[in-house]
Amino acid sequence: MMRRLENKIALITGGTTGIGLATAKRFAEEGAQVIVTGRNPATLELARRELNGRVQVLESDAADERQVAELFESVGRKHGRLDVLFLNAGIAKFAPLAEAPLSDFDAMWHLNVRGPWLALKHALPILTEGAAVIVNTSVVNQKGMAGTTAYAATKAALRVIVRAAAAELAGRKVRVNAISPGPIETPIFEKTGLSAQEREAFRKDVAARVPLGRFGQRSRALSGQGIGRRAAAADPAKQVVPEGSADVSHGGRASASIRRRTSPPARRCAAG
Repeated sequence: MMRRLENKIALITGGTTGIGLATAKRFAEEGAQVIVTGRNPATLELARRELNGRVQVLESDAADERQVAELFESVGRKHGRLDVLFLNAGIAKFAPLAEAPLSDFDAMWHLNVRGPWLALKHALPILTEGAAVIVNTSVVNQKGMAGTTAYAATKAALRVIVRAAAAELAGRKVRVNAISPGPIETPIFEKTGLSAQEREAFRKDVAARVPLGRFGQRSRALSGQGIGRRAAAADPAKQVVPEGSADVSHGGRASASIRRRTSPPARRCAAG
């Protein structure tokens, strides 16, 4: 493997599971000194065991400003710089609009939008000239999917932050990009608030409508035009849908179980 990130300092928020963990492994293989963060003690410990000293694993809440500020201050003291920042931490809660709790909306906005904004703000003093910032959004930032109003709003907000930050940081040659995967096989899917039956129906619905006939794989999201290349070289403010990522068609088709929850019985209809 070409070591495109030799001697680079890279930090990944939400790096103890899923895409973040897979990215940490890839970045380390490509020569970077990698730091990952998370807030769940169980997944932090599992990541430490799996990464086995190849990557530094730190506890840090991506939505807590004090912890975010302390994180980047500590990176600055130890390394003096940051070359790659992958803002991956986030949560997903799916529910029909009529049933969606405000608490879920607030929790997602807190972590999915406020968190990356804080990270960018506090990373600025140590980002090198020509640094790469990669923000994990989602295809739902531009495609309507029933049951995702709150989640999609957070991902659309992230996309706007990427555009504005790219313009603001262009003078420092800092590249800011969004990567927008469709459904990927990661632990976050089990935490969406859908029942096991609804998750399985959603999985089958997605598989039936994409050419690959399955969810995207973490390893594929890192290849080709994915995260690895974004870290090494990228045009600013570009949005990339990773190769192998399961896309969803525009117009908001969703699994039948979610559509049934979305529509009153007397006026049942598909979204879109």
